[in-house]
Amino acid sequence: TAPRNTPNSRLWSVYQYGAMLLGLSSFALVCLGSVPLFSLLYLLLPRARHKRAARGVISRAFRFYLLILRWTCSTRCDTWELDALGEDVPLIVIANHPSLLDAVILLSRLPNAACIMKADLLNNPLYGIAARMAGYASNASAWEMIASSRDVLADGAQLVVFPEGGRSREFPVSPFGSACTLLARATKTPIQTVFLDYSSPYLGKHWGLFSPPQLPLHIQARVGKRIAPGELRPSTLRELEAYFRAGVTLRS
Repeated sequence: TAPRNTPNSRLWSVYQYGAMLLGLSSFALVCLGSVPLFSLLYLLLPRARHKRAARGVISRAFRFYLLILRWTCSTRCDTWELDALGEDVPLIVIANHPSLLDAVILLSRLPNAACIMKADLLNNPLYGIAARMAGYASNASAWEMIASSRDVLADGAQLVVFPEGGRSREFPVSPFGSACTLLARATKTPIQTVFLDYSSPYLGKHWGLFSPPQLPLHIQARVGKRIAPGELRPSTLRELEAYFRAGVTLRS
């Protein structure tokens, strides 16, 4: 049981530091423990099944990690609305990006989804093999990002895109880039909006990695409107940014 949350509780401050260390170390252990599993899948499964199998394992691993946060770190993630997206493919899922936890939250409920990753992270020893097997798109260059993202959608998968390009630099969202609408037009794929609401900006752009969270932490994923390819207009990107600015909230 977590210590009582009171503003002047030294025990609560110690607990928040401990929860932060436990959360970060648990993520590293989950990623490290999956390396042998992905290596085995790579060797045993036909190449044609690598992506779908890897995405499923990543989704289950992230779901397990969020359970660890729930039961030991006073972190509640309400993600049940994402289940409604199910196997809707192909689909471009766009969300605001307030925290380092965002991709974990989305991928935990989307078992056939890939995302766009920084090129250097694809070679990270903790999760590089998983990301490569899952066919995650690389942002090494604009051309490579578009080409690999089109491959994900052509494969009949969901593509997770953060239109801000990185974590939000200001609340509620930073200005949007045009990648999501360009991809939707080029591939004739619907855009599905998702709002990610946090009770505090934990692991946000201005939150140090080793700064303790403000617990309890409440995160909610809300499914918003869907835009069909035929509804795309020159003003769509501006309208999407305004839609997110009006829709993102701070959880209580």
